[in-house]
Amino acid sequence: MESDWYIWFFLILCVAGTTYWYRHKKDDTKFIHDLIQYLKKPYSYHQLHVSTVPTKFIQLYQALQYFIATLPIPNDKDKLTGFSNRLGLKSKFMSLMPLTQGTLVLIDIYRFRFVNDLFGFSVGDKLLLSLSKRLTALDEEVTFLARMNEDEFLLYFDSDRTEETLLAIRNQLQAPFEIDDTPITVQIQMGYLDLKQHHTDVSQLLRRLDLALIKAKQDKYFFAGYMKGDDVSQHRQLSIINRLPKALASGELYMVYQPKLTISDGRCVQVEALMRWEHHQFGVLSPAEFIPLVECAGMIKLVSQWALDQVISQQAKWRQSGLHMQVAVNLSTQDLISGTLCDDIQAKLQRHRVDASTLSIEITESTLMGDMDTAIQTISKLKQVGVDVAIDDFGTGHSSLAYLKNFPVDEVKIDKAFIDDLLVDSRALHIMKCSIELAKGLAFKVTVEGVETEEIYLALMKMGVDKIQGDLFAKPMSAKVLEGCWGQLQQSRLPRIGGDGDRGN
Repeated sequence: MESDWYIWFFLILCVAGTTYWYRHKKDDTKFIHDLIQYLKKPYSYHQLHVSTVPTKFIQLYQALQYFIATLPIPNDKDKLTGFSNRLGLKSKFMSLMPLTQGTLVLIDIYRFRFVNDLFGFSVGDKLLLSLSKRLTALDEEVTFLARMNEDEFLLYFDSDRTEETLLAIRNQLQAPFEIDDTPITVQIQMGYLDLKQHHTDVSQLLRRLDLALIKAKQDKYFFAGYMKGDDVSQHRQLSIINRLPKALASGELYMVYQPKLTISDGRCVQVEALMRWEHHQFGVLSPAEFIPLVECAGMIKLVSQWALDQVISQQAKWRQSGLHMQVAVNLSTQDLISGTLCDDIQAKLQRHRVDASTLSIEITESTLMGDMDTAIQTISKLKQVGVDVAIDDFGTGHSSLAYLKNFPVDEVKIDKAFIDDLLVDSRALHIMKCSIELAKGLAFKVTVEGVETEEIYLALMKMGVDKIQGDLFAKPMSAKVLEGCWGQLQQSRLPRIGGDGDRGN
């Protein structure tokens, strides 16, 4: 055993994972490798034992040293901004947790991915760096900053003026950036929570911040706070999102169609395709509930492509049956600025041999204002193909009239909110008249949706509206029911037909 002392010694060194040094009798320092070689010299007492086995240990040790040298060094800082990253977040949180007041905020840069797509990653990085500098320059009450991922930042501020501080953050970040002589404006949305009301672990806090941010996106507002009960609603939301791919494959999602009638003679010339979801657990879901969730989850393009497929293939069937009408489909912001919308629609039209003029795309006013230049380019391409485009919910957004005149659209749809008080409020009546006159002056056709009484219908007819849509005339119906009552829709002035938006089997 005595002759094997160096083997055990070297094994301990390897297992310990520490670099050891040996001081030679000449007072120079040698690495342990040199010690082993020294023991291998001919005059060494342990020569016979050292000349074979220790060489393998040396090779093993060298291999271990190389492996250790190539391991990534943990970094708790974001390389671009210098802020803490997710790795460094936990230790920072530990210092925040004992605090009895203060607010955590999760900031999302809306559609940052499209900045990279349009201008390149170099411009995207410069934008993030400029944005981080603005965050750093915020009120001294903001004491902690972290970059959570590509387009999300987290900050902490110690103030009871929550809304005032959030407004200051928004104003600071939404002022235009000048990047390489190009003005770039970003939109942000924020989720926040009050630490006084939430004493829990880091992962739970981050999950609640995510919930608050999702609420802000769903409500289309720039900030929203976490409230008790949001966890319960999250379970339903997650169930809906997780079910979506299977729902598309199993037929839980389906389309219904609501006629639009020309106000001059009451004939149906167009129908709007509306999506419905008969969820296996929650029953029939309103689009107002599941569409925002789908958008937040980044799955809206999947749903939109499915809807376009359904509508265009149905158009092909109707053409074969001798039914000729235009079908309107609602699309989202993400569809409009995807860069592939026009090509996708053309491919589907060609596959089903459907004429482009039988399709109309409806896009909300707020969608158009999100990225006006891209929206105008996409709409222009759709028009060149032969597809009509309509502005939905006209007047409910924040359109710039300077841009409105440049939108190459065919039609505007005035929301039901404008006609609810039409007969009892003179101001509502005046707003409606002005809206119609503005649209007509821009050469847009005008459709009013949500018409439910004959009195409203007669008032709209006097104002020069082109088309009307609402339960007074026909509720949403299945394709099969629509085929059955098509003759009536072509003859009756004020038909009252259809079901309650059911599948109509």
